[in-house]
Formats: sequence, C-alpha cells, structure tokens
Amino acid sequence: MGDIQHSRPILYSFRRCPFAMRTRIILKLSDIRVTLREIELKDKPDSLLQVSPKATVPVLVLPDKVLEQSMDIIFWALLQSDTYNMMQVWNEDKKASFDFLDKLDNGFKYHLDRYKYESRYEVSEKNIHRDQAMAWINALELKLQSSCYLSGDTIGIFDYITLPFIRQFRIADPKWFDNQALPNTQKWLCEFIESAIFTQIMQKVPIWKTTNMETAF
Repeated sequence: MGDIQHSRPILYSFRRCPFAMRTRIILKLSDIRVTLREIELKDKPDSLLQVSPKATVPVLVLPDKVLEQSMDIIFWALLQSDTYNMMQVWNEDKKASFDFLDKLDNGFKYHLDRYKYESRYEVSEKNIHRDQAMAWINALELKLQSSCYLSGDTIGIFDYITLPFIRQFRIADPKWFDNQALPNTQKWLCEFIESAIFTQIMQKVPIWKTTNMETAF
C-alpha cells in the first residue's frame, strides 16, 4: 500500500465495522491517503482514547481537528475531492437524505444489532428484530426495482453508506437471507461484495497496538 507518510491524517478503523467500512470506501474513492491504524475493539489503544473518549471507530485525526463520526468523515472527504459527484444526489433533497440516514443508522441498526448479536440482548426477540429490519430492506427492494442503485443510475453515496450494513444483516443468517424474495437487493449486494472497491477496503492489515505497524491506505 506504499510508504507511511506521517503528515497524512490518521484513521483509526476496525476492518469489519460497517461504519468504518463505509468511511474507508469514500476515502478510497476520494483518493484521500491516510495512515490506517487497525484496532481491536476489545483492546483499544490509549492513543485512540486520548483523541476520542467515545472509543468507537472510525476516528479521523486531522491536523486541526478530530472527526469522530463516519458521516462527518465522509462529508469532509467529499468536500476535499468528490471525483464521482456523489454529493449531488445527497444535496438534491437534504431533508430526505438525512431522514434516510437516520432510518439507517438508528432504526435499522437498532434492529440489526439485536438480530445479529442476540446473545447480548433478548434471544427470544431475535426474529422480531429480524422482521423489523426486513421491513426496511423491503423498502430498499422496492426502490431497487425502479432504479439500479439507491443513488440513481450509478452507484453512489446512498449505496456506499448502506451496503456494509446489509452485508452484516445477511451474515447473521446467509441461507435465510438468500431464500428471501429480494432479487434486486441480493443482486445489488452481490455486485458490491464482488467489486474492486470492496476487495481494496477489506484487505487485512496488522493490528496497530500489538505490532506498531501502521498501514498506508
């Protein structure tokens, strides 16, 4: 991935976290180079806790500020370089865009966590949360019937911020998900998983705390 440049922003990330995944996607597509510090959620480095007491990823450390939310990092990256003009569809109706984001990051993610990680919550309610999450996915399926992507004719910001979460939902029970009547959603997700950008952002890298190895990303 190239030599480390310490003048680059520092990105604290966890490979499988969907919030971190969507951040890495947009950074890569914006051609913004960062120094990647891969963490383990069960053993977070002190340097992360010092810059961001909330202790969740992603966190981007810039020379003049620290960005602690994935969408703040995404908007910052696209402000620097929006090569694929992804903000155009977002800005067409900002209220609708933020409503979509709220339903994804709060509504859908709430049910996803209680479905995928039922051992942390009420096991008996696992399928209730699965069905609540599916109601939102069914709405995506309807959208994908009339448009190739959530962002329109070409893949864009709505797709990239959503797909890592749909992937995580499928992982909870792949056989069940693949047997659902979601042909457009399944095609959309498969295309993403097989894409070059997904391969690039999911490369395994050394854990920074245990190896002291940073990665140029």
